[in-house]
Amino acid sequence: MDLVLHVPASTEHAVVHPAERAHAIARKAARTASVVSGSMSLPPGFLGWLTVLPELVGVWKLQAQMVSDIASVYGKSKTLGREQMVYCLFKHVSAQLFRDVVVRVGERFVIRQTSLKVLQSLAQQLGVQISKAVISKSASRFVPLLGAVGVGAYAYFDTLQVAKTAVELFEQETVIDAETWVDVDASAHPGVQVKQNAQAATPTQSKKSKPPAPENKA
Repeated sequence: MDLVLHVPASTEHAVVHPAERAHAIARKAARTASVVSGSMSLPPGFLGWLTVLPELVGVWKLQAQMVSDIASVYGKSKTLGREQMVYCLFKHVSAQLFRDVVVRVGERFVIRQTSLKVLQSLAQQLGVQISKAVISKSASRFVPLLGAVGVGAYAYFDTLQVAKTAVELFEQETVIDAETWVDVDASAHPGVQVKQNAQAATPTQSKKSKPPAPENKA
């Protein structure tokens, strides 16, 4: 959880033609991810299963750095937060989970700040779907060399999907909605509801006090 929520620093800078630089960053990251995944899946049989978690961690680190670099070339590094990072990394896995976090309104994206509770809930649901994908592709580890090629190709195209999401997000205007923040998702998470951080006006009504009753003078 801490890994995917961490926003790494970038050495990239905003450029005049960010799409070209973003394309180069994405291709380089995809090739590196392919090499990392392919090499770590070379051990055959059950030894290959021991490298599944280190492989995922290594690829996620590469992809997170790629997202940070792409945000920088578009001049969005200062506004890059954990919501955008998780969205870019896993939107292609399940876009439905992020419908309350990143909302597209016309030609801009509205980023709703979320509580840690929601991000943990999203991580749990993403973990189930990622586990299914890992199990399906881990079967190829029992096939020497050929399995490594397949795992490397999967990491390559998965990284390109993350880059595509990042470019689509950062090339548009992004608005950080600090007034309405998602504390829960009532439809996806039972017992959770959307909380608005807007201050409600509570008009005060002045009550007229009754004049004191006249005293009876003896």
